[in-house]
Parts: sequence; C-alpha cells; structure tokens
Amino acid sequence: MTYDLLIIGGGINGCAIAREAALNGLSVLLVEKDDLAAHTSSASTKLIHGGLRYLEYYEFKLVREALHERERLLNAAPHLIHPLRFILPQEHSQRPAWMVRTGLFLYDLLAGQSSMPRSRSLTAKDELARLPLLTPGKGYSYWDARVDDARLTLANALDAHAEGAEIAPRTALLSASRTADGWEAKLSDGRSVQARALVNAAGPWVAEMLKTLGVRTQSGVRLVKGSHIVVRRMYQGDHAYILQQPDGRIVFAINWLGDYTMIGTTDIPVDTPDDPVCSAEEAEYLREAVNRYFKWPIAEHHVLHSWSGVRPLYDDGAKSASAVTREYVLELDSEAAPVLSVFGGKITTGRALAEDALAKLGPALGFTPAPVTRARIFPGGGIDDFDHFVEQVRVHWPFLGDSRSLRLARAYGTQVSELLDGVKSEADMGRDFGFGFTELEARWMQTREWARTADDMLLRRSHLALHMTEDERTAFATWLAKRG
Repeated sequence: MTYDLLIIGGGINGCAIAREAALNGLSVLLVEKDDLAAHTSSASTKLIHGGLRYLEYYEFKLVREALHERERLLNAAPHLIHPLRFILPQEHSQRPAWMVRTGLFLYDLLAGQSSMPRSRSLTAKDELARLPLLTPGKGYSYWDARVDDARLTLANALDAHAEGAEIAPRTALLSASRTADGWEAKLSDGRSVQARALVNAAGPWVAEMLKTLGVRTQSGVRLVKGSHIVVRRMYQGDHAYILQQPDGRIVFAINWLGDYTMIGTTDIPVDTPDDPVCSAEEAEYLREAVNRYFKWPIAEHHVLHSWSGVRPLYDDGAKSASAVTREYVLELDSEAAPVLSVFGGKITTGRALAEDALAKLGPALGFTPAPVTRARIFPGGGIDDFDHFVEQVRVHWPFLGDSRSLRLARAYGTQVSELLDGVKSEADMGRDFGFGFTELEARWMQTREWARTADDMLLRRSHLALHMTEDERTAFATWLAKRG
C-alpha cells in the first residue's frame, strides 16, 4: 500500500501531525518503535503554558503562540487540561521586582482575551504568600494550565485513527530509500510500505533518523535532559509554586495525583537520548531548590519516584542549556521524495507545529491544507462544566467512589460512558488490581489505546504505579502476561 505520509515518531509532534494530516484527507501511517509517548512526551512537567521565563530571552513569538494554544487546548480537552494558579515568591530572586512585574504584565498582554485570571501582586499578608513558605514575603500570582501529557499525546493519536490514520506502536522503521514515486520503507513488523513523503518526528532521535534516511541537514539538535522528583504532598491547596533559584533558573513544585508533589525540572546537556535517569546530583539540586522556600525540608529518603526526559531542542548556538530556544524548526528536504524533519517543539505547541508542518508539506505533495484543528474537540472533550460532569458520573455509577470517578472522568472524559457501558456494579468491572484499576479498564487500554505492557497502563495511561504497592503491580503484570 502507498501512503501519502509515513510519520516516524509517536510523541506529541508525530501524533499531532498524524491528526492534522488525516483530517486533511491524507492517508497516514505513523510508526513508533516503543509505546506512544514513551519518552519525552510523558516526561514533561505536565504543563500547558506560555513559558514565562522565555520572555527574558526575548522569545515573544513563542510565548504568544503558546498562550494562544493554551486557550485552544483548554477548550478542546477540558478533561485533560485545566487551569492552575502559580505562586511566584520574590524571595531568592536574581531578578528585581520591577522586572518580574513587567514580565507578568507582558505575559497577560500576550495572552490576549484569555479565560484565565490576570496576574496580581501578593503581600506577606496574603495567605498564598505565607504557608507553607519558610520566609513569607512579597510575591505574585499568575495562571497557566496543567495537562496529562501522555494522554494528550494519545488523544491526538485516537483522533487521527478515527479519521483513518494507521497508528503502529512498537513498529520501528528499519530502513528507507527514495524511489521515483516517493519512499520505500522496511518496518520491524515485516512490512515494506511506500509513502509519497516522510515526516521525521523522532524527537531526540531526529538526527539519528536522518542518518538512517541518508538525508543531510543544515539544522542541529541540542539534547537537554530534564529530571523530576516526586515526594509526598508538601502543602495544601490546588495551586503550584514557581521558585526562583540563585543560579537564575526556576523550579516548579506542583501537587500531583492527589497525594504527591512533583518537583522539576533540570537542564542538563547530554550526548545521547537513550535511557535517561535522574542523577543523584539532579535530585539534590531539586531538593535544595524547594528547601530554600518550604518550612518542611525534604531529604533524600523522602523521594519516592523520579523520571527524566530528553528534550530535542533546536541548536541555536546558545551557550547554556537553559538559554537554548524552545522554538521549533521544520526542515523540508524536497530535492527528491520529500522528507520533513522536526527540531524542537513542546507539548503546548504540538497542534500549531502540526498545522505548520502540513503547510510546509502541502506544495511538495501538490495540495493546499486547511487549518482543521484550531477549534476541534479531542476525543472525550465536549464538556462545558467539568465539575458538573464529574457529579453526573457519580450519579450514574455511585459505586465508583469519589476519587475513582474523578480519575476516570479526567482520563476519559465523555468516553467514560463507553468504558462503563453496561456496568451496573463493582463486580461488572472484573478484578481490582489495586487503587480501583480493574480488568475492564485494562482491556479498554488494550483494545482501544494500543497498550501492551504494565508500564503502558500503569505509568503512562493511568499514572497508578505510584499508588499501587509493589505486590499489586507484580500481580497485574503477571495477569497481563497470562492474558497475552
């Protein structure tokens, strides 16, 4: 079979391009050597944000685009994305107060007619500027949004698939060569397929993939590792903290999954994207970052979990990893059969990147793409009032309990009615493996979401690995292996 587009990479950029292309009527095959969102796209700080700190690097276009995308995504996936208030203490800042105030004013201005509240100053009398901080003082409040990064990537793939795209996780591109009509590619599943054009959205492996394709590039990639640690919940409230550090960097502290606080991230240059881990030095840096601010210090034994992802940033020649641009660059080689390579990008701008990618590929493929996703709702979206939606879930399935009904509503949105179709009682959901994760949900992930392993289900699609005991995780993995 000949596809219009063969996309290499199942992260946010590849899945978003597959969605945009399928909605434009192209035949699409997306291949990913591992699980969808297995790497960078599930290792973020879980934020949809403009990037306040990018303003000091004069990245005005990037921030404005990201803030406008923030508004689109809030409307398109209210189950996966919701507003989050940030508290920015002025303590330990290397930036004068006037600069921070000016930056927040500009941030609000670039957001345009946003549904988010505007930023405001805080005094030591404001409760948000006091507890749990070690030294109450002046600060600021502003808004961005949190996201389930892995499930947003999955939502792009689901929408692309619904429009006819073939999504093939755990399928690697082994080789590809240009022909008179396009590309011929050999895949690890034994197939040889033809495509009129390729998209190299391999993320941290973008340069490596160009070598596989035999394509020269004028663009470079900077690999930067970002690590996070997770501790027990450090403070009460639904807000988050953005903590300025003496070295000029910022670190987030965000309550996550109800019982935990996520702390990150670092910016460490690396030479390889393979198997990133949070080093002891990074974990110590993050602990010290929050201990400067919080009354109750965290020690090494308080760290319950950590993760690292490698960001493939476009190499703009900046001296430090923190200063490297977060703008994406799309490079089209169309001297023969076209191949589009993606350098950089982030979860917030995945949709906009996909729109730009199709606009760049259009002339090479002989068509004019339409911007089809700007107002399109993701699968599970279409929720006007999320709190009311959760209450309706609890009314229809009262046996779920408050925490599980909220978790399922967040993960699946309106698709929860399909997941629970015909379910009248707890027993109808099958075996409970721990923390409310049942056979019913595991089967859904297998049949509807391309999940194959315990990590696919417990780390990326549900984030329940932290809540479950080691025995529960082992029992589930054993059940899954027997099921096949």
